[in-house]
Amino acid sequence: MNELFENISEKVAAGRRISDAEALALFESNDLLAIGELAAQANRRKNGDKVYFNVNRHINYTNLCVNRCKFCAFSREADEPGVYTLALEEIAAKAREAAAAGATEIHTVGGLHPDLPFAFYLQMLKTIKQVDAKLHIKGFTAVEIDYFSQLSSLSIEDVIVALKQAGLGSLPGGGAEILGQGVRDKICPEKISGARWLEVTEKVHAAGLRSNATMLFGHLEGYADRVEHLHLLRELQDRTGGFQTFIPLAFQPDNTRVAGAKGVGGVDALKTLAISRLYLDNFQHIKAYWVMLGLKIAQTSLCFGVNDLDGTVVEEKIGHDAGADSPQALGKEMIVELIRKAGRIPVERDTLYNEL
Repeated sequence: MNELFENISEKVAAGRRISDAEALALFESNDLLAIGELAAQANRRKNGDKVYFNVNRHINYTNLCVNRCKFCAFSREADEPGVYTLALEEIAAKAREAAAAGATEIHTVGGLHPDLPFAFYLQMLKTIKQVDAKLHIKGFTAVEIDYFSQLSSLSIEDVIVALKQAGLGSLPGGGAEILGQGVRDKICPEKISGARWLEVTEKVHAAGLRSNATMLFGHLEGYADRVEHLHLLRELQDRTGGFQTFIPLAFQPDNTRVAGAKGVGGVDALKTLAISRLYLDNFQHIKAYWVMLGLKIAQTSLCFGVNDLDGTVVEEKIGHDAGADSPQALGKEMIVELIRKAGRIPVERDTLYNEL
């Protein structure tokens, strides 16, 4: 074992932090199995052999969006084919289906609709809660929260209070993409800055809501951009403790407009998940989002420091519009089997990681 791996192994065993330079050196290393073993060791210290999943349902309420991010195959303009906005009755019907299927969580995000008032989003939350008060709503990204503030002329803090009162339970952590502005200017120049994403998220945590954090990788970013992204998340988590899980999202290049984007191979996906586990020592959970990784890589990642496989999902549109070839939904039994076959212990959880 070379000096890099020896140093990191000692740090993992002692529960000490790895540096940005060490994270970058791991990204540049081709010793995938050594990286995976270190990440598995770090994960075992935190989570033992448990792998979490939940029964959830995605509701992407509209794909009409004022932003046209180059990496996004989901968004539409008003006159484009395939544009849609769900009525409140349709959202209620999907929530009823979810509750009947045993879901504990509704995951809802959408485009930045040019015409819907802030009152619509509050009514949407109330509508879901009227279907089943026990459904936890994990909804809206920091980008959407910022947009609601503009729509309503309310402060971010007041927007969050209104959403909480209407039934919002936590945030999914999307919209982070790559937080460094150089890459952001190339793939989503209209979107709020990385600094603003962090600022809004800090206010969300201050209001007592937990969130996840994501990173979209495999487009135009380099390894240094990924490390900077992880660094900014680790710093914010030191301040707030409000992040629950980190979710690296594998970029899907189909139907997107990012010239020269490379997409993500299996080796890069596993390496990124493993290094995330090693670097983000103050995050309890690392999630493999099987929708974008595919089932085989997601299952393999359970040996690379990952301890969460997301959930049943049902009707995810954003990744699939960009060419994800994973199923639209997974049965609970299938998730349990994937975890067991990887030699791990499946644990059903709710959104806030209470074991069910």
